[in-house]
Amino acid sequence: MNADLNDPKELLGLRAAPVAIAFLDTPPAGISRWQKTAKPAGCAFWQEAQSGASFYTVAADHFHCAVGAYTHAIDLPPERAGQLDATISLMAESEYLEVAEVPGIPRLGRAPAVVAYGPAAAPGFEPDVVLLTATPAQAMLIYEAALRAGAGNALTNLLGRPSCAVLPFTVAGQSAAVSLGCAGNRTYTGLRDDELYVAIPGSKWQDFRLRLAEIVGANQRMSAYYVEHEAAVAIATP
Repeated sequence: MNADLNDPKELLGLRAAPVAIAFLDTPPAGISRWQKTAKPAGCAFWQEAQSGASFYTVAADHFHCAVGAYTHAIDLPPERAGQLDATISLMAESEYLEVAEVPGIPRLGRAPAVVAYGPAAAPGFEPDVVLLTATPAQAMLIYEAALRAGAGNALTNLLGRPSCAVLPFTVAGQSAAVSLGCAGNRTYTGLRDDELYVAIPGSKWQDFRLRLAEIVGANQRMSAYYVEHEAAVAIATP
């Protein structure tokens, strides 16, 4: 089988496959509900999709992370209603965040009935956002391609914690954004110290893929020039 020449994973040498995520009112046709072990946070499902599985989750699958439920506009049930305040209090006491920061955390405009995940190459549904795990060097190429595809701004949108906030932020603004990967996310997903996330609006994904091949080729040509230039300057220096 011939490789997809516009596959971002192959083009960039990404460690993990890009993940498609959709916030839906109904389950996508032909996709099964998540039935395996409960996850400590919604971002843990990203890793499952990286392995090639497409599936959808319901609200209850996100109850174990109060902050993640908040960013996804999912209300916790009455018996868990105090968990968000308790988690925020713990974070504040630990000096992880200040309570005044909470209102500024991006959140979906409305709660989805289901959240679908899958490998971006063939998720089985139309994504609202595609998440790429990348090193800084790979992220530069990703963001340049996003700019060329009209999916980004010259001034990069950069988010810290929580990592899952990059999803509603990207959906709301329809613009690429970078998440540095918070402590919880790195624990639950295995994100490496030299990696971060770049989120691309689903509506721009196909244009982005086409532009990425252009950007990778251009950077390869310029890198060759820079190597030659460095050598030439060294030779010319007395």
